[in-house]
Amino acid sequence: MADQYANLSPDLASPYIGGFAVSPSDSAVLSQPTRAVFVGGAGNLAVTYLDGSTDTLQSVTAGSILPIRVTKVMATNTTATKISGLY
Repeated sequence: MADQYANLSPDLASPYIGGFAVSPSDSAVLSQPTRAVFVGGAGNLAVTYLDGSTDTLQSVTAGSILPIRVTKVMATNTTATKISGLY
């Protein structure tokens, strides 16, 4: 199937073009910064944002898509499961 949008540049408001499974780690940086994070199983999500600041998002509900740009999902303080990075 031809992609009628292939000649357009994606931007932050465009639909996601891919995703990857995220294994929380206190040391590993994600393969690329996210445009959003999907949380399949409810819990807390500890992240490092693109600007280097950190935060723990409390009580994220299952099925949430969070429009956040992160470089790391930390194992410490993350209780959410089935996490995917979207780009």
